[in-house]
Parts: sequence; structure tokens; C-alpha cells
Amino acid sequence: MDEDTRYEAVRSRDARFDGEFFFGVATTGIYCRPSCPAVTPKRRNVRFFATAAAAQGSGFRACRRCRPDAVPGSAEWNARADVVGRAMRLIGDGVVDREGVAGLAVRLGYSARQVQRQLTGELGAGPVALARAQRAHTARVLVQTTDLPITEIAFASGFASVRQFNDTMRAVYASTPSELRTSAPKGPTKGNGPSAGIPLRLAHRGPYQSAAVFDLLAREAVPGIEELTGSPGRRTYRRTLRLPYGTGIVAVDERPGAPAAASAAHPGGWLDAHLHLTDHRDLTTAVQRLRRLFDLDADPYAVDERLGDDPRLGPLVAARPGLRSPGAADPEELAVRALVGRAEAERLVRRYGKTLDAPSGTLTHLFPEPAALAEAAPGDSLAALATALADGTVRLDAGVDRDDAQDALLALPGMDAATVAVIRARALGDPDVAPPGADIPDAWRPWRSYAVQHLRTAGELESR
Repeated sequence: MDEDTRYEAVRSRDARFDGEFFFGVATTGIYCRPSCPAVTPKRRNVRFFATAAAAQGSGFRACRRCRPDAVPGSAEWNARADVVGRAMRLIGDGVVDREGVAGLAVRLGYSARQVQRQLTGELGAGPVALARAQRAHTARVLVQTTDLPITEIAFASGFASVRQFNDTMRAVYASTPSELRTSAPKGPTKGNGPSAGIPLRLAHRGPYQSAAVFDLLAREAVPGIEELTGSPGRRTYRRTLRLPYGTGIVAVDERPGAPAAASAAHPGGWLDAHLHLTDHRDLTTAVQRLRRLFDLDADPYAVDERLGDDPRLGPLVAARPGLRSPGAADPEELAVRALVGRAEAERLVRRYGKTLDAPSGTLTHLFPEPAALAEAAPGDSLAALATALADGTVRLDAGVDRDDAQDALLALPGMDAATVAVIRARALGDPDVAPPGADIPDAWRPWRSYAVQHLRTAGELESR
């Protein structure tokens, strides 16, 4: 998009582009999402940015009215396989906060200087600035939705000191943390007690076919680590999470009455969720993994426009606009489950999974770590996969090169192309995967994973 097209999106308050770019207003010093309901600024006063971090780096603070930090992520980062796309996925997963820029560079196979140059050149912000913007958003969520002490929030959000935390919050939101807390809406979900957790609204753009996603999760649910409760249209999906600093339990609600068609009247929405974390430093990572599981950063307008013109897919797209291609909350877990199937995965959970310190209803375990499974059945395909995951021969993290991961998986004994296709689509979030042997033409590129979901949901292709 050129800048004139972006300005037209701002002038028409087009929510389809929320998260795809941001704009700052020179006369106010504020940056917004394209759909901001405020009076449209004059063209000469508008500056455009690829990321919120770039806007903040240019001295703009976040709009309090449209909350540009709460938009869905750009679908571009999930689709792109180059170093910038891979870097953005890793930064979203919290790698910079945990491992620094040097750790990010090692994972990408580039020098820190090369990573800095490529991100700054394309996005207007380097990895430190991008991580800082993400920390500020995490901190705002904790300030406004929990009763945690401000000092604890500072370190839980990834800041190195309380002073750095305070300075960043004032720069980004033009408010102190205490002022943000005072201005937060009060409600029954606020607090950090065991029954509430951290309440979240996981935003998405465009229509969202939540029933199809929850149906898939229900078919695949492994007892002990997952459960679905409620009736269709009002179900809640709960599962355990293994996270870098601790563990978590998440509950995500199916959204009743979600818009059935993409239109200007229904530009997007959200899924309600609650997170229970043993260590609040895991909030950013947990949220990003949920977004990948539910495919919340997708661009359904682009997908539906491309697939909807096809004679075979057109009626399916019209029946289910905004159908998603779900990912995985834990890529290594998904790889094991794709290989062994649901029944065997349940047995592995019972025998090798770690028991939660505080079970929650039917949620009693974490899925076994690869190192534990490597010794489960020496010599078989599961042990080969688990060993490769444990020693790093196979990497499935957010920033891995998908082609390299596919080649490494196919080199393992007992791993076939169909299983690898499932892992690539789900664990690696590739939007353009066609199962081997299926009638999935190249004309459906770059959204073949979504085409597969349409065919499977309609019963025209067998599920795996």
C-alpha cells in the first residue's frame, strides 16, 4: 500500500487494516490504528508506520481512545518466511526479553548487526524497540486487569528496572502506571485470585468461524491436558501450558453470535480468555501462543478474496467466511501428537506427563517434554522424533526456517510426508500447505492451508 491508499483507509476508518499499519498525527503527538473514531487529521499532518514501535520511536504516544496496542498482529509476519517475518514471530514469543538480541540473532542464523539493519530498514524499529513496545503492552494489561503490585508488574513485563518501566509507560501512554490503573474500568473479573486469572480479549480482524475451530479442538482434545465444556456456541476450551518460566492454565470462550459475513459493519471482534500463570513473566509468550493456536492474526479478507473466486471453493467460502487454519499452543507437542495420534498421546500424558502442582478440574498434567519421551520407546519413530527435538536436530520454534524444519523431519525414521505436512501447517503456522496426494491445486496459493480447512469442514477431505 502506498501512503495515499493508507490515508484513504484512515479516512474511511477501515478496521480491516488495524494492525497492518499505524499512523501518527504530528499536531497532537498521538499514534492510532486506522479505524480510530477520532476526527480524521489532515493529510499533511499524518505519518505512517509499519509497527507501533516505529511510531513510539518517532516520539508518538498511544491514543487512549482507539488503543492501538490492542489490535491483532499483522498477518504478514505469519505468512513471510524471510528473516524479518521469522524475527517478528520470535520477538512476539518473547525471545528478546529472555535471550537478548544476541539470542535472537543466533536463532535466525544472522549476526546481531544484520538483524538490526534488516528490521530497522523495513520496519523503522530494531529488535530492542520492538520488544520494548511489546513489554509496554504486557504491562498495561497487567496494570489494568490485575491487582498485582506495580513493582512486580515491572519485572513480570520484562523491564530491567522500575525506573525503566515508569519511563516507558509515560512515554508510550502519557500516564504513570498508577494513573493507568486508576483509569481502568472496574469489573467483576479484575483481580488475581484463583477463580479469575488474568482476563484478556484476544482480538481478531474480520469474521471468525469460532464453531469450526472449537469443533476441531473438541475432536483432538487429549484428556489431562485439554477439555471442552458447555454446549455448541457457548463452549469453553481449557488447557495446560508449559512456558519458559513456569506453567499456565488458559480458558478461551467460544464467541456466541459471531458475525457470519465479512462486511464493514463487522470489522472484527475478539475471543474472551482467562490465564492462570505461575509466573507472570510468561504472559506475553502465553498470549502469542494462544493467538497462533486460534489463528487470530490472519487476514480473512485476503484469504476469502483469493479462494472465493474459485468455482470449487467459492460456495464454501461464502458459507463460512473467515474460516481459520488453527495452529498449535506448543509446536513440539503438536509434532508428537501428529505422529502418534490422539489415543497414544493420552497414554503418553498419563505415563510421562508432569503432574500439575495444583490440578484444575480435569486438567492434571503437562504434555511430556521431548527429553522424557526420548527414553519412552528406544528405537521407534517416537523416540527418534523426541530425541531430535530434545537435542535441537529438529527445531520447531516460532522463527525456524520452515523448509529446513521439513527436511529435518523427513530425515527421521518413520516420518512420512503426510505427517510432516500436518506439522508444517499446524506447528509452524504455514498458511500454504497442501497434504500429499490431495487435490489441492497451485492456483490456491498462498492460502492452501485455508483451502484444506474449507474442504475438511465441508466433509470433502478427510481430517487428520
